[in-house]
Amino acid sequence: MKSKNNYFEEMIGHYKGDGPYLHDGQRVMLDAASGTFNLPFGYTHPRLINKLKHQIERCAHLSSAYTKPIADQILNQLKPHLPDGIDSLWLRDVSGSGAVEGAIRMSQKYTGRTGVISLFMSHHGQSLATASISGNAFRLEHFNTIINGSFKIPVPDSELAGQESANTSNPTRFCELEDFINYGSSGNIACLILEPILGNGGNIVLPVEFYRQLREICNKYNIVLIADEVQTGFGRTGTFFATTGYAKELKPDIIVFAKGAGGIGIPTGGILMNHKLDVLESYEHSNTSGANPLSLTALHETISIIEDEQLLENVQLNEPYLRDALLKLQDNHELITNVRGLGYMFGFDTPSPEITTMAIEIAAEHGLIIRGSRYGKGRAIKVRPPLICGPDHIDELVAKLDCTFTKLEKKLNISKEII
Repeated sequence: MKSKNNYFEEMIGHYKGDGPYLHDGQRVMLDAASGTFNLPFGYTHPRLINKLKHQIERCAHLSSAYTKPIADQILNQLKPHLPDGIDSLWLRDVSGSGAVEGAIRMSQKYTGRTGVISLFMSHHGQSLATASISGNAFRLEHFNTIINGSFKIPVPDSELAGQESANTSNPTRFCELEDFINYGSSGNIACLILEPILGNGGNIVLPVEFYRQLREICNKYNIVLIADEVQTGFGRTGTFFATTGYAKELKPDIIVFAKGAGGIGIPTGGILMNHKLDVLESYEHSNTSGANPLSLTALHETISIIEDEQLLENVQLNEPYLRDALLKLQDNHELITNVRGLGYMFGFDTPSPEITTMAIEIAAEHGLIIRGSRYGKGRAIKVRPPLICGPDHIDELVAKLDCTFTKLEKKLNISKEII
């Protein structure tokens, strides 16, 4: 009879990472979702692993009383990659949910107001507060928390590959946000939060003019603008933050980051902001494990690796290759529509959530990990390979998608007219 310890080792020992590949004990799978979008280097990176091993031998925890100077050093590392006006760092979180709550608290204390404007289909975290401001009502069916003065606004249509609106100025008002503010609220609005690309909502690439209009309205009503870059940050869209590239017209007051900041999945999160918003006392927002030595080491080394290995340039170089391959796949498969994305953050639609689920399952049989949207309630499939991937990985990814949808179409025996 196996001991409990042996059983545990046997179970967890099934899994072994190797860059963008995951071995599950039976097969080797290319992870085209980068874990939960938190593995920009894949499952392993020797340089980062060695740094973490060295640190864990020294200590894995320190009180935040000791880590403030280290956080200051990380801010100095990040400064070349930040939008104008972002010059301060609050580093006390290990998750995006925690960091988003911290950003809301900053906005509320700074403005003296409480309300949060967010978008339909947005996703800002797993806590009660962050779930309540997210745009998926089904997640709150059995729970209730209310942030006074909050409301949600519609999302403009996604752009094909994010290119059509990148350098154009469209006078269309995408959302009558001022009407919501003037007629649908009490004026008790502290902040507006949005993901530059809505991740969980279905990889929705927002038009640049929408960013401009939001910034203009936030300026007019003294509303703090928060960019939730938990998924888009740390190179995912081809620039270090989306708000220094495609979404630069947002000109955010606060940037929230997590996920990719840990390199190979080490939990870390933080808040970058204009110094005027650095208003919280340490007791007003913190986490026992926030800014722990392993997170700090991972964050510091992740920034350095992105720079030293020129991963932003790698994503920019291969983005057209990935886009064109997915568009060709769309031409060849009736079940694939609306390819869209930036950098290594792409998505496309299938006819239904049920077909999306089937595609994910068949892809796994072919050794490919992909993910859907809206917790299985959406039609989108997300394609987000680790930033270290090159053309050979993209070829493998697309070939496996091709096999997946060929098998799925044969299984469904669906013609174009039926779809």
